[in-house]
Amino acid sequence: MNSHPQGEAETAAAPRQPLRRPTEQRESGPPWSSYVYAIGRAESGLDTAAPRLTGLRGGRLRTVTAGRLTALVSSVPADAFSTEGMKAQLENLTELEGIARTHHTVVEAAHTGTMVLPMRLATVYLDDARVRSMLRERDAEFDALLSRLEGHTELGVKVYADPRAAAADPPPATGGPDPAASPVSPGRAYLRQRRTQHDACRAAGALADDVRVRVAPLARDRVAHRPQQRELASGAGENIANEAYLVPMDRIREFHEALAGLADGVPGVRVEVTGPWAPYSFATPPTESRSA
Repeated sequence: MNSHPQGEAETAAAPRQPLRRPTEQRESGPPWSSYVYAIGRAESGLDTAAPRLTGLRGGRLRTVTAGRLTALVSSVPADAFSTEGMKAQLENLTELEGIARTHHTVVEAAHTGTMVLPMRLATVYLDDARVRSMLRERDAEFDALLSRLEGHTELGVKVYADPRAAAADPPPATGGPDPAASPVSPGRAYLRQRRTQHDACRAAGALADDVRVRVAPLARDRVAHRPQQRELASGAGENIANEAYLVPMDRIREFHEALAGLADGVPGVRVEVTGPWAPYSFATPPTESRSA
């Protein structure tokens, strides 16, 4: 998970049941901080979209603008989203899932009809003044990124190896004696299981290489992410490859066609194509917040 960029610790606790959240972030900071979801161009229409969106903890969305750029922001309790508060939330899978889902929903809604740069999960600043400072300081960088990503989308490709599925597939008929008819010792069954697992992982690795070759002419860029842990993966089996591709909007269909049926006839191997998404993997978010 990405580091928390808020630079100053807050001591004031947020009210347990606020009657309403502020529509404008108070520059004094406590008890609210500014959570940044995405950045777009000032003329992109984010200010029109913001009032229709709901952020973390039910907060209303607003925009913070500086020069050519606009950030999509909501207010969050400063204590819960301080460095220590955020660490506690990210260590709780239920809390993490809720934050990630809301963050993703806001970004994808903002991305509809315009290009935005998704920020890392838990990009929090002390207040709106710090967000404006960040936009001014990184104006050239973000403007160049928006120009580069315009007209593109992100597609994900995951390759899974599932030894159980591979073992469940009946072997091709050979005309010889049926191995199932003979008793198998526990030791031999274990070795067979390990061999099946190894074969499935090796086949998945080879197929992942084939994926890269097939889609290379269709993608402008590629990012290889760490394979997902079993509890976070979207399907059965071990995630062997987890990659993101930056694809022109007019080549999405070709991309899907290039991978259609790729894993057919490969026991225990599955290919999953996801998206289109906002370009999470190709947007450079702020590092540390400028809160001094």
